[in-house]
Amino acid sequence: MLAPHACDPATTRGRLFAEPESASRSVYQRDRDRIIHSGAFRRLKHKTQVFVYHEGDYYRTRLTHSIEVAQITRSICRTLALNEDLGEAVALAHDLGHTPFGHTGEDVLDRLMQPYGGFRHNDQTLRVLTVLEQRYALFDGLNLTWETLEGVAKHNGPLLPLAEGQALGPNVARIDREFPLELDRYASAEAQVAALSDDIAYNNHDIDDGLRAGFFTIDDLLELPLVGAVFHEVLTAHPGLEDRRTVHEGIRRLIDRMVGDLVAESGSRIAALRPASADDIRGAGRPMIAFSAEVERASQTVRRFLFERMYRHYLVNRERAKATRIVEDLFGHFLARPDTLPTEWRHVAESVEETERARLIADYIAGMTDRYALVEHDRLFTMKVRF
Repeated sequence: MLAPHACDPATTRGRLFAEPESASRSVYQRDRDRIIHSGAFRRLKHKTQVFVYHEGDYYRTRLTHSIEVAQITRSICRTLALNEDLGEAVALAHDLGHTPFGHTGEDVLDRLMQPYGGFRHNDQTLRVLTVLEQRYALFDGLNLTWETLEGVAKHNGPLLPLAEGQALGPNVARIDREFPLELDRYASAEAQVAALSDDIAYNNHDIDDGLRAGFFTIDDLLELPLVGAVFHEVLTAHPGLEDRRTVHEGIRRLIDRMVGDLVAESGSRIAALRPASADDIRGAGRPMIAFSAEVERASQTVRRFLFERMYRHYLVNRERAKATRIVEDLFGHFLARPDTLPTEWRHVAESVEETERARLIADYIAGMTDRYALVEHDRLFTMKVRF
């Protein structure tokens, strides 16, 4: 049973291109399935968040992260009587626009693309979903429902009004012209759940990966709010437990604690609003899905800890420096020599003006896995005898 403020597939605002719907799957189930079967989703397997793909098989990739976000999203949506399928679709799609080499690749592409409109992974995700996935006979993209596109575009909050000096991403702006997304309002409750499930997943799993990499220890975590209390509980309840079990037990309890807090705070906000429809959530003027102030503060403290101890660790910085050089080299080379792009990309790149060519090259690079970017760089910049 869905809550009255959940998104009902029977009342969807539809798709940009009308098409017959399935007799056995809801519109949001079809969205989820199209995302899972997309090429961009498969490539997440070899796109990393912090560690380059060859660092080890146990570190999270964009694919494993997206699956974890989707699992947390479904659990929360079920508890709050929201539409699990829509929440899962937004969760699975939210990272499709990411470049190789995590946020480093995005930062470099954004800098290089400044003369041509910039580059942001959220905007690129919408480009993937509406243009770059070319699988269907009648349209480009996946032709997802309005609610899924809205959720991907606005899962972190309204995009209008713009802050000073900011501009809408070109793909968000284009889709909003064709299929207005109400960018000045909040997204659905399901999309808000997906956004905070992302926070829960990356905070906890970056702790796990950071411990595994040796960037910090369990003792270092004991001084952090919330995290320290949870690990104190585990160490007290299970003295002498081996580290890997201690870490897993702590992480699972921490996820459970954060999910419980989010459900309680969100339930309280929804009860106060008494929404009668999904549009009441969109027009509430503030997020209806949220952590308590205490857990939000703790989460931000953990994020700062991870930034200092993990994301800017000298070993990670070395990998970031290499990744920066690779993306810079690839972009500069292809912009100057579009004739060296693969055939299907070259034909388009040589027939358009510079701004569109730069966007095409950004599409090509952003779609690469870590491994493919390394191989392509080697092909272009390493002199070898090839037979």
